[in-house]
Amino acid sequence: MTHYDAILLVSFGGPEGPGDVVPFLENVTRGRGIPRERLVEVGAHYALFGGASPINGQNRELLGSLRAALADAGIDLPVAWGNRNWAPYLSDALAELKASGAERVLAVVTSAYSSYSGCRQYRENLFDALPPGGGLEIDRIRQYFDHPGFVEPFVDSTVRALAELPDLARAAARLAFTTHSIPTASADASGLLRQPGGAYVAQHRAVATLIAAGVAAETGVEHAWDLVYQSRSGPPTQPWLEPDISEHLEQLSAQGVPGAVMVPIGFVSDHMEVIYDLDTLAAETARELGLPVTRAATPGTDPRFVAMLVDLVQERLTDRPLRDRTALSALGPWREVCAPGCCPNPRGPRPALCGSD
Repeated sequence: MTHYDAILLVSFGGPEGPGDVVPFLENVTRGRGIPRERLVEVGAHYALFGGASPINGQNRELLGSLRAALADAGIDLPVAWGNRNWAPYLSDALAELKASGAERVLAVVTSAYSSYSGCRQYRENLFDALPPGGGLEIDRIRQYFDHPGFVEPFVDSTVRALAELPDLARAAARLAFTTHSIPTASADASGLLRQPGGAYVAQHRAVATLIAAGVAAETGVEHAWDLVYQSRSGPPTQPWLEPDISEHLEQLSAQGVPGAVMVPIGFVSDHMEVIYDLDTLAAETARELGLPVTRAATPGTDPRFVAMLVDLVQERLTDRPLRDRTALSALGPWREVCAPGCCPNPRGPRPALCGSD
């Protein structure tokens, strides 16, 4: 048995009002030399939604659901919440936990896949947020891309999204599994998998395969699918994963595909990159093309997703052997301690927690 004093829900964070937007974006892009005028331009996207991202509200709901589910499972541990880029900040959450007497904390990260931005950067931020003077040890749950608690909610939401398409478009509709684009160099270096595409692409393809099979089992129809990308933010001279979701919809329309469902498998909740990049930009592209498109919901606070987080906490508390851990694909269950050099920082080495380097 492994003892923990507290659990820390770790997320990205987001602005909660118009005045927060540019300072939040400055936090996200710190060290990259992005001009303030570009941040103001990007921040205008938030104005469409009252100058706020829904992610903090979604995390408050998840925090409440997780606390209740842990209590129901007999796990009597306080659950704190800290963000990388906006209040409540990781540094404040860890300082409060240390002041309360905590010595060992288990981090529950709202990111399911291996990549620099989706894994190691969280680990670096946890290191940066450690209270001065030491005395606080942090572990984390493993990545859960192929856990049924992550996959099954997507199966059900995809089936619902298919049902929302016009009758004539539904049977031959294509599934567009979408996730955050990252530099191809980062994708290739992710997870230390010795295969083309690295862990980031391999994990997403595994999830897409599982969801497509689940949808076929539910509906009796096998839908063709593609893995596509969104939310690119790098310079045009740098190769990033493609195709972009809007470009993909244009290709589907040109091929005569009658409809599509966007399935945002790269995200655990319907935050800004879902409601803007998909529900706003991609949906507008589809309307211009005359292509019927719907969008599947993310897990959010689906009881199966919350139960999965409890299961992953129990893995660490009970030191559950790898062979007894739940995973639906041949890639999992994934490790909770990152190997040396896993998902390296493209700007150079930095110290990080929850790894062996």
